[in-house]
Amino acid sequence: MVARKTNNQQRTNHSTKAVNIIAYQIQVKYKAILAAVLMTSSASFDTLESLLADIAELIDRLPTLKNQQFIKQALATIVHLADSEIDRLDWKILSATLTDMELGFQLFYNYRHVRKVTIFGSARLSSTTPDYCMAVDFARHVTQLGFMVMTGGGGGIMQAGHEGAGRENSFGLNIQLPFEQQANPFIEGDPKLIHFKYFFTRKLFLMKESDAIALFPGGFGTQDEAFECMTLSQTGKFGPLPLVLIDHPGGDYWRSWSEYIDQQLVQKGLVSPEDPSLYTVTDNLDVACNAITDFYQVYHSCRYVGDRLVIRLKTDLSNTDVDRLNTDFSDILVKGSIEKSQALPQEAQDETAGLPRLILYFNQRDLGRLYQLIALINQMGTSLLEETAHPERK
Repeated sequence: MVARKTNNQQRTNHSTKAVNIIAYQIQVKYKAILAAVLMTSSASFDTLESLLADIAELIDRLPTLKNQQFIKQALATIVHLADSEIDRLDWKILSATLTDMELGFQLFYNYRHVRKVTIFGSARLSSTTPDYCMAVDFARHVTQLGFMVMTGGGGGIMQAGHEGAGRENSFGLNIQLPFEQQANPFIEGDPKLIHFKYFFTRKLFLMKESDAIALFPGGFGTQDEAFECMTLSQTGKFGPLPLVLIDHPGGDYWRSWSEYIDQQLVQKGLVSPEDPSLYTVTDNLDVACNAITDFYQVYHSCRYVGDRLVIRLKTDLSNTDVDRLNTDFSDILVKGSIEKSQALPQEAQDETAGLPRLILYFNQRDLGRLYQLIALINQMGTSLLEETAHPERK
């Protein structure tokens, strides 16, 4: 017991020492920057002194903050960059990126427990086109199912998404462009509309905050979004989540695209035969909506704990079901078997700690097969689920 207390004291002392070192470095750097700025600009001394005071106050509170290790890493990175030779443009990019991310983090924090669907598609389609009308109907249906809708905030398909969802169920993540990208009237002036400087930060939040992606026909931007979703899903950097490519009834935009993928990528061995399991192509509204709701019928979410993949479920599976999973999906395991589990010790503070789990040593390569595993899990547990007041809460 004494030894444990001593070790804890040592860890606390090391942590305090590290914080003090970072604090000293930051104070020295900012005092130097403060002096330089005062000599070369008309900046207010009071403003700069206030900034320095805020930083000092943050350092004092750092040991008590919930996410202190990540705040320390961020502060340390700033200190290291201040010591390095990077251009003024690099600092402008860093500053604008952090501003973009601050906007996104603050907006979505209060909606972190509500599932959301991101809609991508052309900004150039008029409200009279079949694809626009299909997007309106789709957005209306998914909000009735308990989802909120996110778009890029502009016209065309983005406007259709907000028209169908309604202002109260919409997020607009606009981009500052000299053409095309004015906020549409269904989201203009809403506090859930934010304007990003960079495409990459905008796309980060359109994907990070989403629980499903719906792609309608579009140009280069939509194709870029489609292939990035595929790439990130295929490499395990995004999801798992449902990815639905939607044509209007009788349309062939995504059907032709899917044929190209099959002929030029799958048949030539450039992607795995299972990779088309990452997405659904349809021109049917019910199929599109079901592809999303069915994905979360039993599956809730997943994360890695060490080298084990933890799949959280809304309901427990039977031992017979788990035996079948092991029979059908042994090829995606590095070792061991798929096992039922409760929350691991590392997940004790997780908001999902009460959910049943499956744990496995996934090879982190065959993501198409992982999506097939999730589809089978959702089929297995459907009859065991009870209705909830908000079935799409995270």
